[in-house]
Amino acid sequence: MHPDDGALRKGLALAEELFGRIGSASFDGAGFTRAAYGPGEQMAHDIVAEVARDLDLEISVDAALNLAITLKGKERGRPLIIGSHLDAVPQGGNFDGLAGVLAGIATLAAFREAGVVPNMDIATLCIRSEENAWFGAQHVGSRAMFGKLSEETLDRARRVDTSRTLRDHMLEAGADLSRIGPGKLLLDPHRVGGYLELHIEQADKLRDAGMPLGIVRALRGNRRCVRMVCRGEHGHSGALARSDRHDAVFAVADLITRMDEFWRIAEEEKDEDLVLTFGRVSTDPGTHAVTVVPGFVETCFDARSISAEVLAQVIVELEAAMAEIAARRGVAFEPAAIHYDTPALMDGNFQAALLKGCGRLGIASMPMISGAGHDAGDFAAAGIRSAMIFVRSENGSHNPNEHMEFADFARGVELMSWFAEEMSQGEIA
Repeated sequence: MHPDDGALRKGLALAEELFGRIGSASFDGAGFTRAAYGPGEQMAHDIVAEVARDLDLEISVDAALNLAITLKGKERGRPLIIGSHLDAVPQGGNFDGLAGVLAGIATLAAFREAGVVPNMDIATLCIRSEENAWFGAQHVGSRAMFGKLSEETLDRARRVDTSRTLRDHMLEAGADLSRIGPGKLLLDPHRVGGYLELHIEQADKLRDAGMPLGIVRALRGNRRCVRMVCRGEHGHSGALARSDRHDAVFAVADLITRMDEFWRIAEEEKDEDLVLTFGRVSTDPGTHAVTVVPGFVETCFDARSISAEVLAQVIVELEAAMAEIAARRGVAFEPAAIHYDTPALMDGNFQAALLKGCGRLGIASMPMISGAGHDAGDFAAAGIRSAMIFVRSENGSHNPNEHMEFADFARGVELMSWFAEEMSQGEIA
């Protein structure tokens, strides 16, 4: 039996109250700031844990301080996990991450209000430090759970506001680092029935389509170079002929233009999924001026696709372009190591069930690709059947103006509740 409309309304009222309560406590005058492994994130965890106790739900915290809130089922073990994160980027919005956790709380509260005891455990997981903005290391909590958090990351990643290491902040917050590291599992993937995450869409596709929900079929992987230097030679802008210059700016401009053409062909002629970004292009203002041929440029590069093959082709093209331009322009490209996240496919049966649920509930929806990474990708990479629900939003994300209509969120919770009960009843293969 699914929670009835009255029980869902109670769960949604609780979620609406928590959006306001956590938002008010984390508003800094310009936006919403909840620092990873800091007071803001901890405040949100404390509030959610307090509500869980009021609902008489089971509470546990792992070595990385991920908080699990469980509605016990008739049979224990292999839960459906509903998860997301509670940290928010500096002066960001109030819905990114928080919406997913509160959707889980609303779902558990609705089951509790209706007196429905599911056949399996259903847990809401509040995952630590998802946002890359704080430490330059993303999905810290989920990667710690699956033994993917390296000693190098713990010691080299520094929080943007304090310059202290991730290790320092985790220890200060109370994490048990002796249980965290490569190969050390805090959560056994074989003991999880599935993972479901609700998140605001961080673009405008649902808004433009006039649909409240999207069902994610894949999360783009990436190939990322966080620092790439081009070195040429400084010279006098009035004295040097074109053939005598080793201009780093023109060289980087050539590289950007060539990669943009590669992107155009991939998208328009080959119908491949790809987005490319040169996120920073800068010279040294202390050395370069209007009369100086620039001899130094720093940039960075990000490529994303749902296809690992396309991402591999991007790096081949990038390296070939740098070699050709360096020889022609008389410069040297010095890229840092290429970091990567593999594309993550969501479970096909889960996707089909969610789309079926939308049909049953009369909710307009469409299949989608996620351009951003989410904790769901780490769960999928660990071999856990995973799915994502996107909720229509406006004004992008990671800014104070991000906006979500509560009515759209309510439709997402309705679908989540339906999915949880269907899975509990064994109706989802």
